[in-house]
Formats: sequence, C-alpha cells, structure tokens
Amino acid sequence: MSETPVKIGFVTVSDRASSGVYEDLGGPAMQDWIGKALKTPWQPEARLIPDEQAVIEATLKELADEAGCCLILTTGGTGPAKRDVTPEATEAVCDKILDGFAEQMRAVSLQYVPTAILSRQIAGTRGSSLIINLPGKPSAIAECLEAVFPAVPYCIDLIEGPYLETNEDFIQAFRPKHARKPQ
Repeated sequence: MSETPVKIGFVTVSDRASSGVYEDLGGPAMQDWIGKALKTPWQPEARLIPDEQAVIEATLKELADEAGCCLILTTGGTGPAKRDVTPEATEAVCDKILDGFAEQMRAVSLQYVPTAILSRQIAGTRGSSLIINLPGKPSAIAECLEAVFPAVPYCIDLIEGPYLETNEDFIQAFRPKHARKPQ
C-alpha cells in the first residue's frame, strides 16, 4: 500500500522573476532542500507570483485551504523595500503567528550577514498549514531551513497535519517522546 504524498507549497514572490526578467532560483532551492530533508513522500505545489499583497494572500489561502498543503514555504518580499509585502500578506491570512521561527531565522542569518536585521520574515498557521517566509537567496534559504526545520514536523502535528518524517542523516526533527511514532 503506497502512502499518499503530502502536499507542500512553494511560493516565490518576485515581480522580476514572475515577469521573466530573471530566473527563479528561490523556488527550486526550497524544493531541493525539502527533497533532502523529508523521508515522507511529498509532492510540490509551486507558484511564482508578483509582489502584490492581494495575490500573495490569495495564493497562500489557495495552497492551505484548497490544495491542502501542510507546509507552505515562501521566498522573497521580506525586506524593507516598498514592494516587499510578503510578511503583511502572511500575517493577514494566518490564524496564529509563531514568532520563534522569525527570531531563530534572523539570529542564524546574522551569523552570515549584518543586513539580516532588515529581514521581516514571519511564520504562522492557517488551519492545518504552517506558513514560513524565507529569504530570497538560495544559501540563506538553506541556512534558515536548517535552523527551524527541526521544529516543523512537531508543529504540523500540533495543528493536526500529517506526520512528517525526516531523513535523519540530513536533518533531525525534534518531537517529545510522547509524540513519536513507534519504529
């Protein structure tokens, strides 16, 4: 009996990439990282959209409510520029904001670049979906996911999403003993 793959949303928010001015590197970087991290079968739901708050909100709602993604990762639109509105869109559609994700991602990013203090990425839940805003640069995406992903599977457990298992040679999920499935 084969397991039905869980759905994971990947949203690149970029005016220029969405209009073909340059190649989207963030979306593929997120998918590549998740491909290494998850043992649980999964399928991507990828979107490439402009920096428009209404479009971002509609995309996040569609991925959570209609596509049934348990995890939605965004890249782009988290800086201080006028068109950077991904955090505002994320906050507008979330039931709960999980400040610890943003705190940890910025703390890790500050080890690499002093401009990490300019990042406004956030994370939150919508129903049984966890939404995490990531930076735009592929190396920063990996650094941030490495920092927060150990908590992601248990967070998804707590919001009644699917049980995600990681490839422990790449990254180890943390769950309290009572929340672990027997091996």
